[in-house]
Amino acid sequence: MPTPPRYRPEEFTAAGEPRPDRPARPQDAASLLLWRPTRRGAEVLMGVRSAKHRFMPSVLVFPGGGVDPADRSAPAARPLPEATRAALEHRASPRLAHGLAMAALRELKEETGLHLSAETPSGPLPDPGHLSYLCRALTPALSPVRFNARFLVAPGEEAAGTLGGSGELEHLGWYRLDGPLPHAPALITARVLEEFRAWLAMSEEQRRTRPLVWFQGRDNRRLERPRRR
Repeated sequence: MPTPPRYRPEEFTAAGEPRPDRPARPQDAASLLLWRPTRRGAEVLMGVRSAKHRFMPSVLVFPGGGVDPADRSAPAARPLPEATRAALEHRASPRLAHGLAMAALRELKEETGLHLSAETPSGPLPDPGHLSYLCRALTPALSPVRFNARFLVAPGEEAAGTLGGSGELEHLGWYRLDGPLPHAPALITARVLEEFRAWLAMSEEQRRTRPLVWFQGRDNRRLERPRRR
């Protein structure tokens, strides 16, 4: 019987992923927390990533993904709300900020079958006018796949379509915020849910003036530094 290969602990990250030879460059990405109030409390649309995924397999996540080149110039029904635009542009160019919003809307439609859109003279177009900014998260430097992800929020009552999507997310559905989750969430998903619960408890004025939050690595909560003028 051949001798099984031996692996040194230092060849793996804390999450059990193979340690890359050099840090990967983070890809800009966006996720959307589509939520709705119910008599039992607030619910958020989430699903479980397939076990076949290289990045974060078999964990509960929000709809989302990387920014495609076309997202940066994709037409929209109307502009982002000013506060959301300013928050996205804190760490992104205006073109990338638009792309992040459009990526979140595109991924929502692809992965869940629901969409946020509005009629225009050119026909229905994605509508980022309902998006609010929640936070940002940067994947650990030693992860083999890295994302610089922005998490956006939108009210579920503004969404249309039939829940289904591409099948990329399994167990797709509305999950309650005030009880145990039936599937294990990704660590960053759990931290973002904590941030969202705090956001829900704020007034509109508090939301507009809250500091910009980001997560370094998997769970280190930090505040964004003011931009240099």
